[in-house]
Amino acid sequence: MHAQKPVRPPVDAFESETLTTPLTAIDRHVFAKLAKTGARPTYMITDEVFLRRAYLDTTGSLPSVGNIRKFIADKSTNKRALVIDELLNSEGFVSYQTMRWCDILRVKSEFPINLWPNAVQAYQRWIRTAIQNNQPYDQFARDLLTASGDNFRDPPVNFYRALSKKDPVTIAQAVGLTFMGVRAEKWSNTALWGMAAFFTQVAYKATAEWKQEIVFWDPDRAVNAPDGKPFAPVFPGGKKAVLMPNVDPRVQFADWLITKENPYFARNIVNRIWYWHMGRGIVSPPDDMRPDNPPQNPELLDYLAAELVSHQYDLKHIYRLILNSGTYQQSSIPLDADNKETNFSFYLTRRLDAEVIIDILNKLTGTTESYSSPIPEPFTYLPNDQAAVDIADGSITSSFLEMFGRPTRDNGQAEERNNTPTPDQRLHMLNSSMVQDKLRTSAVIRKMMLEAKVIDKQLEVLYLAILSRRPSDEEKKVALDYFIDKSRKPVDSLSDITWALVNTTEFITKH
Repeated sequence: MHAQKPVRPPVDAFESETLTTPLTAIDRHVFAKLAKTGARPTYMITDEVFLRRAYLDTTGSLPSVGNIRKFIADKSTNKRALVIDELLNSEGFVSYQTMRWCDILRVKSEFPINLWPNAVQAYQRWIRTAIQNNQPYDQFARDLLTASGDNFRDPPVNFYRALSKKDPVTIAQAVGLTFMGVRAEKWSNTALWGMAAFFTQVAYKATAEWKQEIVFWDPDRAVNAPDGKPFAPVFPGGKKAVLMPNVDPRVQFADWLITKENPYFARNIVNRIWYWHMGRGIVSPPDDMRPDNPPQNPELLDYLAAELVSHQYDLKHIYRLILNSGTYQQSSIPLDADNKETNFSFYLTRRLDAEVIIDILNKLTGTTESYSSPIPEPFTYLPNDQAAVDIADGSITSSFLEMFGRPTRDNGQAEERNNTPTPDQRLHMLNSSMVQDKLRTSAVIRKMMLEAKVIDKQLEVLYLAILSRRPSDEEKKVALDYFIDKSRKPVDSLSDITWALVNTTEFITKH
C-alpha cells in the first residue's frame, strides 16, 4: 500500500477550503480516470474566482463591481447555477460566441478569403442571429452545408465563398475541419476525394456587383478528381455512396453527417466547447481528430456527445453541463506538482484573448481603440465605442490585436489564435504609452474612487474592478502604505496601483 500524499493548504485568495468532489456525471468520468492514474483533483475555487472565470469563459468580459458584491453577499446554495443561466442568456454570450464562430467560419474580407465587406457583414449577422436564437446545432450545420443563393442576401452561402479556392477538395477540407474536427488534407486520396465528390456540383455565378456571387446546385456540372478520373463518392469511414438523382449531393452528405450514429459530428463540437472552457480539448488539438490522436477520456467525450444528441443539439445544454461541474470549478493550482494538464485535475491557466484584453482595458478606463482595414473600399467605419469581440471582419485590426495573437481567419484552425504570452506583449503592457495613457486619463476609475471616498474602500473597488476579488490583508497593507506616501500626489498613487494590477499575471489570464 502506498502512503497517502499530504494535502497542501488552500491558497487563500483563490481556493476554498473544500477539495473538489464529484458534482455531476462529468465529474464521475473525470474522477474515474484520475483514480486510474493516481492523480487527485484540487480545491474548489472561491465565489470571486468562479464569477470571474464564468464571465470570461462565456462572455469574454469581467463582472462589474456591483455584480461581484451581490454574488458574494448571496447565501443561496444554487447561486452559481443561477448565474450560469444568466450568462448563457446574455448579450455578452451572444457576442463572444459569435466571435468564436466567425474564427471557425473564416469571416473576413479579401485575401486569401474571397469575401467582400458586404458579405462579411451579412454572414456575421446571420451567425449572431443563429446564436441569439439558440438554433439547434444540427440545423445550423445543415443550413450552411446546403445553402444556395446570393452571398450578399443569403448569408449561409458564404460558407462556400469564404475559401482560398472553390474546388471540391478545398470545400471538403473546410467541411471536415468545421463539422468533423478533422484535417482531411492528411487523409488518403481515396478518402478525401470520396468526400469531395459530394461537392462537385457546387457552382458559382457572377453578378453585376463586384464580388457578389450566386452559389447554387448545378446537377449538370461535372468535375474530375485531381487524377483526371471522375470523383467516386465515399462517406468518411469508407462506406461507398450512391448519389441519388434529382437530389443535391450536399443534402445527402448533410443527412449522413447529422445522424446520431455519426462518429464525428457531435463529438467534434462538444470537444471544441470543452476546449473553450478547459483550455485543452479531450482530443487535442481540438480540430485534429484521428485514430492516432485518441481522446484522453473517451468515456467523457462519448457522454457529452450523447447528451448533445439527446437534447436535440442544444449547445447551451453542453455549456451548462461543463460550467456546473466540479471539474470546471476546480482551482488552477494543481494539488500535486506532478499532475498533468491532460487529466483535467485542475483548471488550465491561459492568457486572455486579444479582443478580450483590449475590451476590458477600454471598459475599465472609458477609452477607445482605433481599428483599421487594409481593404481599400468600400470603406468600413466603426463607432468609437466599438468592442473588439463584435468586429465582424477579420481583416479589420489594430497593432494591439495583432501583437496579442488575434487569428487571421485564413483557414479556421484553432491554432490560428495564439494566446501564448510573449516578451513583447509583456513590455507593451508595462511600458507602452497607449496603456499608460488609458490608465492615467481614466474617468471611469476616478469616478469609482470618488464614490468610494475612504482609501481602503477605494483599494477594494480597484481590486474588484481589475482582478474581480478583494485584496488580501497583506496586499491592502502594501497598497495603503504606498497610497498614503506624502512624496506623491494621491492621484498618481492611484494611477500607479492601477498600472501594477493591470500588469499582473492574474489580470491577463483566465485562472
